Amino acid sequence: MEEHKDLVLEAVAFAGETLAPFFLQDPKTGDAKEAFAAMAALDVEAAAAEWPFADKEEARRDLGLIVQGLANGIDDEALVWEYRRLFIGPAVKPAPPWGSVYTDRECVVFGKSTLELRAWMREQGIERLTDDKTPEDHIGLMLALMAWIAREKPEILDDFMRLHLLTWSSHFLGQLAEAAEQPFYEGLALLTKASLEGIQDELGLEVVYPRFYR
Repeated sequence: MEEHKDLVLEAVAFAGETLAPFFLQDPKTGDAKEAFAAMAALDVEAAAAEWPFADKEEARRDLGLIVQGLANGIDDEALVWEYRRLFIGPAVKPAPPWGSVYTDRECVVFGKSTLELRAWMREQGIERLTDDKTPEDHIGLMLALMAWIAREKPEILDDFMRLHLLTWSSHFLGQLAEAAEQPFYEGLALLTKASLEGIQDELGLEVVYPRFYR
């Protein structure tokens, strides 16, 4: 029983650590070039068989899209510009990566759900992962935090997932998959969605979903 729990926590940490950099780092100028290169070199069949929480057919499809999207290299202009279109701007983002944009009536960053996450982190003694000008509810930051909690404070993982991440992640990731015009980011969105929903099932979490405003 305890061994299974440890394996689940390790798998949660793996999923978070693997996926987070691709939401946070520009493939050309960011610090995740090794991670992008590792994804480009994946054996899709082998990786799908080992990927935690997601259905193996889904994982095969999603990882296939990811590898396809990296076929022209991580400096490929289409890949780089798609990251910037989706996550940086300056144009309006088709699927903004912050939770409060979807759950706040005004569709703003630093909305109520952001402040609730910030207060919860403070109560748990968790330091911010970035500067105070960046909302804590960015999907990449929350995946990284999920991994950290799984390793360092597993006793609060259920609450983090149930109260703060799973409340909006599937809604956002579905929109991101539809908005993506490059296979890498479509596959990333779909694989992350399947992984988080699989974690929810594995942990047996009941989530109260908020009203979505976009």
